[in-house]
Amino acid sequence: MEKILVIDDEKATLAMFHLLLDAYGYSVLTAESGAAGLELFGKERPSIVLTDIKMAGIDGFEVLQRIKEIDPVTEVIVITGHGDMDLAIQAFNLNASDFINKPIQKNALDSALRRAEDRLKLTRTYAQHISCRQVDGITILDIRENLTSLSEQALIEAFEHASAQGSGKLLLHFDKHSSINGAGIAVLIHLLSESHKRNQVVAIAGLSEYFQKILKMVGITRFAQIFDNEEDALRQI
Repeated sequence: MEKILVIDDEKATLAMFHLLLDAYGYSVLTAESGAAGLELFGKERPSIVLTDIKMAGIDGFEVLQRIKEIDPVTEVIVITGHGDMDLAIQAFNLNASDFINKPIQKNALDSALRRAEDRLKLTRTYAQHISCRQVDGITILDIRENLTSLSEQALIEAFEHASAQGSGKLLLHFDKHSSINGAGIAVLIHLLSESHKRNQVVAIAGLSEYFQKILKMVGITRFAQIFDNEEDALRQI
């Protein structure tokens, strides 16, 4: 059962959300303030959060920022007053997933929840195609997917996890059928640049000759060596 957290300082609004979301089959958590909501989020880690923007103390903007710092893939839907488009835009700039207006309309809530669930499914699917292992003191990140903007978050999280394993050497091992588009190359360059700053040795292996040429053309070899296969990479890095 998917956990969902609602943060709002109006008890009547919380009661309405609890009744409705429980009927939808969610495991519903509620909090009457931003501080209480953040504490509950830390304990329960719901995958979807609905938060009002205008609250005393810790407001919805701070809630949104802090949740995204803890878990960037959490779907955060912000609740704004009717016509507060400027607030909605600010929330989107802080990586809010969606927004709905008060008074809450069932069709708007349904649409926002449906979009959130679709994005969660997509993120989890991509996460299943990236895994981490250790061979002879070298951390290997196996990537069994096409690298696009859709897989960006899963790759960033896996890369950070692999880098935190303590090994000074990291191998990005692609499945032979993997491909990389422009957005995938952009995130790869960013991650490799950060590794270069940390003096981490990174290599890439497994891509077809065509994609190897593309990576060399865009300057990836400034940050990582490129090999035909895993065996060659493990011998030489």
